[in-house]
Amino acid sequence: MRTWGFRAILILALAAGAATSSLADDKQVPKSAGEVRLSYAPIVKRVAPAVVNVYASRTVQTSASPFFADPFFRQFFGGRDLGVPQQRVQRSLGSGVIIDAAGIIVTNNHVIANADEIKVALNDRREFDCDVVLKDERTDLAILKLRNAKGPFPTMDFADSDALEIGDLVLAIGDPFGVGQTVTSGIVSALARTQVGASDYQFFIQTDASINPGNSGGALIDMDGRLVGINTAILSPAGGSNGIGFAIPANMVKVVAESAKSGTRVRLPWVGATFQPVTSDIAEGLGVDDARGALVADVAPDSPGARAGLKTGDLVTSVDGVAVDDPTSLNYRLATRGIGTTVKLGLTRGGKPYVATLALETAPETTPRDEVALNGNSPLAGATIVNLSPAVAEELAYRGNPMGVIVSDVADGSLADQAGVARGDVILAINGRKVASTAEVSAATAGAARYWDLTVERNGRILRSRFRG
Repeated sequence: MRTWGFRAILILALAAGAATSSLADDKQVPKSAGEVRLSYAPIVKRVAPAVVNVYASRTVQTSASPFFADPFFRQFFGGRDLGVPQQRVQRSLGSGVIIDAAGIIVTNNHVIANADEIKVALNDRREFDCDVVLKDERTDLAILKLRNAKGPFPTMDFADSDALEIGDLVLAIGDPFGVGQTVTSGIVSALARTQVGASDYQFFIQTDASINPGNSGGALIDMDGRLVGINTAILSPAGGSNGIGFAIPANMVKVVAESAKSGTRVRLPWVGATFQPVTSDIAEGLGVDDARGALVADVAPDSPGARAGLKTGDLVTSVDGVAVDDPTSLNYRLATRGIGTTVKLGLTRGGKPYVATLALETAPETTPRDEVALNGNSPLAGATIVNLSPAVAEELAYRGNPMGVIVSDVADGSLADQAGVARGDVILAINGRKVASTAEVSAATAGAARYWDLTVERNGRILRSRFRG
């Protein structure tokens, strides 16, 4: 027994030694100066000229004292604003990527939102004024064009972001903190992050390449020098890089870029169904193992979802064979397929697999929007309102029943702004009277009133406020 035991130990030791020797053989000493000096420099030299700095500014009016901005405080002075108006310039700094030789640039919408003036500084230090071609809050992307600039300009090609894998090497290029163009390296830390909260179509590439304030709108590139994402957000309590950065995938960027080229707003597919995430309890009730997918909560009549045969209680688990984890990832997969195409939805229905064919269509404007910019002395003065329809609801990312009147914009410093009225508020009643159209809201706010009673719906909650006239 001892002899066999000794032989077994000897055999194992020899095998381990052979394995160690094999691993050692895989490691090689650099054989030339070139191998020692391996670098990202060739990629950076080629693509860095296509990354630009974006400077946005806007002028806002403020009062000498915050008390004079309060409409209640001004009542003691006969409604007069005794503060001397002052102008203050707000500035933001970001980055962008040239995607067309004519001087077309993609950046984040939050970098240029509400800007009065936008300037772009190129890698060669030339500066240009910019025009906004398109901006989309839902995707947090914007397209700019260099003004009075003669090309061609250096560009960056798009990669297929769906081909990325966790562990792939990437570089981030941008202008953090305004110190100048900076390159950082890292890997793809995760894919399909949907709980970041940076946009309505949350589907992000996560990377540990350092991203800091000022990097927003900059490039995330692969080892072929292609654009795989637009850097957008960081997870950091202190505002600095903690190695958790997020980028909008290039496939979504392409959707926005194509919309800009065609001269239309970003059109995203309308299913006509509402979806909810799957919890472990719901998964157990559906008889499925994983708490993943998008559960159909409701289907509107005569919608693409209804024509595809979707039913309440269906669990959508894939789009064209690609798994979806939640409603947000479902939205992303549909958006990047494109309007006018059809997709195969993998479903679980009654515990059994099922496939539905869904046509991707735009939301219809079933009710004319009849846009109205309100004025006067009501708490809605300065708000722009439109009639709700599936098309308007999709544009404003409104998730409720697409009926009634919704606020599409609020002017800075207006009475509506001071009253706390916000974009996306649905106006339900004014002074106790229900309103169902922009014409009714306009009529209800046309006169004077001693008090104003306003009822709105915001994010599913009913809010009622009273203001002095």
